[in-house]
Amino acid sequence: MLKAYDTQAPKKATNVSINADLLSKARTMNVNLSATLQQALLEAIASSQREQWLVENRAAIVAYNDHVDKHGAFSDGMRTS
Repeated sequence: MLKAYDTQAPKKATNVSINADLLSKARTMNVNLSATLQQALLEAIASSQREQWLVENRAAIVAYNDHVDKHGAFSDGMRTS
């Protein structure tokens, strides 16, 4: 499976502004801000990539679904029940 990003790339410092109360609570609970942000970014990017893939492949998906509606799925003859 392809990696979503280069996990070996060096870390880069950046400035991020967040709600002060949220930051205080995260620090009180020993939340690793860098790891949490990195995971949230990974999930946001994956979601955007899924949406982009669906948009780019919408015509093929519709065509396949139309084909299955008219002719059935390729495995229909293989079913035992």
